[in-house]
Amino acid sequence: MKGETNTWHGQRVVVLGLGRSGLAAAEWLLAQGAEVTMFDESQSSVMQDLARTWQKRGGVVVTGVSQLPETRFTAAILSPGVDPRRPVLGQLQQAGVPILGELELGARACLCPIVAVTGTNGKSTTTELIAEIYQAAGKKSVACGNLGRPFCEVAPFTANLDRVVAEVSSFQLETIETFHPKIAVYLNLTPDHLDRYASMKEYGEAKLRLFLNQTSQDTAVVQRDLVLPGLKAAKITFTAGPSGADYTLQEGWLCAQGERVFPQEESPLRGPHNAENLLAALAVADADGISREAVKHVFRSYRPLPHRCEVVAVRNGVTWVNDSKATNLDSMERGVAGMTGPVILIAGGKDKGFDFSGSRKVLEGKVRAVLLLGEMAAKIEKAWGGFLPCRRVADLAEAVGRAAEMARPGETVLLSPGCSSYDMFKNFEERGEKYRQCVKALPKEETTK
Repeated sequence: MKGETNTWHGQRVVVLGLGRSGLAAAEWLLAQGAEVTMFDESQSSVMQDLARTWQKRGGVVVTGVSQLPETRFTAAILSPGVDPRRPVLGQLQQAGVPILGELELGARACLCPIVAVTGTNGKSTTTELIAEIYQAAGKKSVACGNLGRPFCEVAPFTANLDRVVAEVSSFQLETIETFHPKIAVYLNLTPDHLDRYASMKEYGEAKLRLFLNQTSQDTAVVQRDLVLPGLKAAKITFTAGPSGADYTLQEGWLCAQGERVFPQEESPLRGPHNAENLLAALAVADADGISREAVKHVFRSYRPLPHRCEVVAVRNGVTWVNDSKATNLDSMERGVAGMTGPVILIAGGKDKGFDFSGSRKVLEGKVRAVLLLGEMAAKIEKAWGGFLPCRRVADLAEAVGRAAEMARPGETVLLSPGCSSYDMFKNFEERGEKYRQCVKALPKEETTK
């Protein structure tokens, strides 16, 4: 129910996972007068400190175990980072406890229309672009969701907003029931999270839930090549190709129905993948009656988010690029393809079930050498060693040091792991910050950007 608040008063609810989304959900539920139990399997010192803090605020906190001591709850709220295969989920399902996601909980309390963005790559950039376009047009909007700020954190303020623009992941979409975006954006689908999903079909089906509750009064902005069975909303298509969609890239121009709107070279977002992000944002603006002037202003002034093909230094003619957000193969391949000159690639991380052997066509002739780290180093070396010089390193500091020894003027050292960061880091942001620090710690005789 839209604007749902007092229905939670006095209800016993358990929140699973005490990351940022779980904490936001617990905060909102406590504010509604719910009796909140918080659960996390971690027993780290940070988690223990968190438990003490929340217990003082009236919350019951259970940590360091795999199951709950009892299951008498009205509902369970699942954080997107908690794998639904964990034993506690089976325990709650067996007890008949309804399980909702944090996204669903926040959306039920939302008092303004929702614009939602999903896809394997480009979600955060497109979400930010759309939110900034609304703001440039004088509309009150915020970006939230998988981007970093949980929906439940935004929900209390939505009565004063014109739009909420939410980045939503497949994990979040698994647990929606009533989540209903006025405009739904689906950017792309490439292999990812195959450590969680049994197949690409299963992964794609999770993404398709974005359109579950849309009607003919809503809008779906989708990449031309995506297959969308049973779509009820009015469909608008886009592609970086020159034809076959409503919004296209033609001779460097972002075009709407063949009309030239904006030259991509005037935006700091370069490459075909970013053209599609820009086209999707343009399509949303047009669908919602936002002026082209607001769109063009944002396209010129937008600054890319950190850790996404971010130039962190130019030293002795060598460009150092941080693309830590490249946590899957497609994103890594796009990062490599977008570089000028030979590349020394730093790759590797946690195994997500990818087959790296298919990247040969993109890397050959572009990447001169590879430095491999983390859980996947040996597997990637086996896949690439036959056509690329590969060397395993212990950590990012060694990778940066080796790259500095190898790199020549005109080359690029690119951190684009193609894997998640969880084997060595808390998240991709921490990995990117460590890379920056390591580059900054190199000898000072070079000129740093």
